Amino acid sequence: MPSTLSVANAPSDAAIANRLRAILAALDRSEIAVAVQAGVVTLDGDIADPSVSAEVVGIAERIEGVVAVRNQLAALDDLSQQIDPAFQRFRARADQFLARLPLFFLAAVIFMAIVALGVLLSRRQFWDRLAPNAFIAGIYRQAFRAACVIAGIVVALDLLGAVALLGTILGAAGIVGLAIGFAVRDTVENFVSSIMLSLRQPFRPNDLVEIEGDLGRVIRLTSRATILLSLDGNHIRIPNASVFKGRIVNYSQNPARRFTFDIGIDPDADLEATRLLAQGALRAMPFVLDKPEELVWIENVNESGAILRVTGWIDQETTGFFSARGDAIRLVKDAIEAAGVSIPDTTYRIRLEGTKGIPAVSEPPSRPKTEAKPPPAEIADQPASQSEEQALIPLVAAERQGGDDLLEPDAPRE
Repeated sequence: MPSTLSVANAPSDAAIANRLRAILAALDRSEIAVAVQAGVVTLDGDIADPSVSAEVVGIAERIEGVVAVRNQLAALDDLSQQIDPAFQRFRARADQFLARLPLFFLAAVIFMAIVALGVLLSRRQFWDRLAPNAFIAGIYRQAFRAACVIAGIVVALDLLGAVALLGTILGAAGIVGLAIGFAVRDTVENFVSSIMLSLRQPFRPNDLVEIEGDLGRVIRLTSRATILLSLDGNHIRIPNASVFKGRIVNYSQNPARRFTFDIGIDPDADLEATRLLAQGALRAMPFVLDKPEELVWIENVNESGAILRVTGWIDQETTGFFSARGDAIRLVKDAIEAAGVSIPDTTYRIRLEGTKGIPAVSEPPSRPKTEAKPPPAEIADQPASQSEEQALIPLVAAERQGGDDLLEPDAPRE
């Protein structure tokens, strides 16, 4: 219920009229005529500002004894009289602004001083010692500068007595930030992934890695992408979000690396002797490590012959993986063939029986089992295979000159 204004005497029509006229005179609204009959107040007159009508009606309704209010106030048709109230309000606000101008100037000075202090402190070197790498140090600096800007705004608004405005600004900024976050969520995800990768360091510069099927040496990690140099000398840029969520194979994590290949032999050969022959040929190769030990086993037997699975280990820091595997295939094949064991081809023989006009092809006679001979002595004289991946290292070093990088060569591996 709206509150009421008490009347000194009984709520007669004259008392109500006199009370309302006194209030309007105090508000400089003497041009409004007031008449009261049976508790019904009639307001009459011309006013320049239409908002005054609602204000006067509200006052009249709050006087004790008023039953109803009849509003007959009309707006003036003269344009100059209608503009005059707005001009008066503008002039009052201008006077108020000029009176508070020194306070505005002081608030601006304090704001700029806090911001300048934040920029100065953000350039100090202790941020580099506080952060694990330069990228995180840059984020710390930007966050500190943003905090100083917010602190300067809060202090300035508090000095001006407009702290309530800060809540409105922060609320609007939150809504706008939420909308922008949905619009650039891929960019934000990529940025967060860059932070996590710079902290975890899953690889180092020059590491040979495979990321989601892309193989190459790591050039650098930027705030947006991981850059690789492929074995063909091409640049590969992979978004950090894909790197962080993807499958990473780091071939440089362990110097020892195993190569594997299959080789078929004649099914009539002595399988165990041939297996030992292949294993001995591997052992005689200078680039094959003694530990872990090389292994050869019978993987399968099919219609074309037996399949041997041949495995060996190399030091990939001194020996190229692909060239070592190629040399091993060549030398094992030569050793098997030199021992008199044939390597079958994939040609199929078709025998037709009972077909009119076509003579039946007799099955060739079975061949006697061949005994495997020791591997030739010249295998041990084979030079170590050169590392084709090592040729990329100078190229990567040249690419890393002058570029921003979030990787640190001495960072601990994940």
